[in-house]
Amino acid sequence: MASEAKKDEKVIKSRKHDKKKRNIEPRTIHLKKSDGTSSVYEWVHSLVFAVAIVVILLTFFVRLVDVSGTSMKQTLQSGDKVIVTNFFYTPKQGDIVVISHATSYSEPIIKRVIATEGQTLSIDFDKEKITVDGKELKEDYIQGHTHKEDGEIPKVIPKGKVFVLGDNRGVSMDSRSKTIGLIDKKNIIGKANVVVYPFNNIKYLANPFS
Repeated sequence: MASEAKKDEKVIKSRKHDKKKRNIEPRTIHLKKSDGTSSVYEWVHSLVFAVAIVVILLTFFVRLVDVSGTSMKQTLQSGDKVIVTNFFYTPKQGDIVVISHATSYSEPIIKRVIATEGQTLSIDFDKEKITVDGKELKEDYIQGHTHKEDGEIPKVIPKGKVFVLGDNRGVSMDSRSKTIGLIDKKNIIGKANVVVYPFNNIKYLANPFS
């Protein structure tokens, strides 16, 4: 009987303990509602951050360049606006590139890369044929005649240099001329990728040799 009484006592204590547990109210967390000033501050902060990112991209990685002149006709027209990128860019044969100004010309120029460092180059001005690494280029994009000028045409493009020509060969001043000559890769601002204006001429500037 004593053992049964002890068992009953333990059961009663256990029930009382469970009842105490059930009576404990759950904790609640009260979130402070943000006022109008806080919301405006967060909105302004996000806007400033977004503008800063855009400025950084436009300054270091992406540029909008205006085309001036007819040396890249018909691919590019004077007044076209093109997006130029330079993020880890290495010039490739066929790319259209923007070149920074030099002592001999006061404004940046835009041309097409015909040959890069280490490539062999030969131009037959009588037949108007260009051969790079023993392969004749198929240049359906050009306009005008590929005539000779006063510059020297290297048989092999030196290290760190590129040979450029305009698509409108009859009027373009490019690497055929002493005034322009070979272009140092360090003076290439970036690659022209897309024409974004005027809207009736929006297009991607594909590499014809890729």
